[in-house]
Amino acid sequence: MQSTLTRPVSHRRPGPPRTGSATPRRPQAPAAPAPVRRPLPCREEDSDLWFAERPEQLEMAKALCAECPVRDACLAGALSRAEPWGVWGGEIFERGTVIARKRPRGRPRKVVAA
Repeated sequence: MQSTLTRPVSHRRPGPPRTGSATPRRPQAPAAPAPVRRPLPCREEDSDLWFAERPEQLEMAKALCAECPVRDACLAGALSRAEPWGVWGGEIFERGTVIARKRPRGRPRKVVAA
């Protein structure tokens, strides 16, 4: 006849036995609250605004970038990647270089409008 041995029920966690003193753990001090993250304008607004054809829209995108917390990192990344076009870090890129203003499409007028 086979006898089955039953183990006593233990309320300990499985694993190696504890060593050291049986002093209770001290509660840890609460961690400092996480910094408040502001939403990035390029993630909140329409993404087409940063790659628009019209100069007015690109100027609006530049204005939104002015208060962005990651503006410097965005610009540095765009310069290192030589982004072909768009607004990056508050600057307008065209053909991989930063330009001051984007001209509208089409030929310029021959006669200045009054």
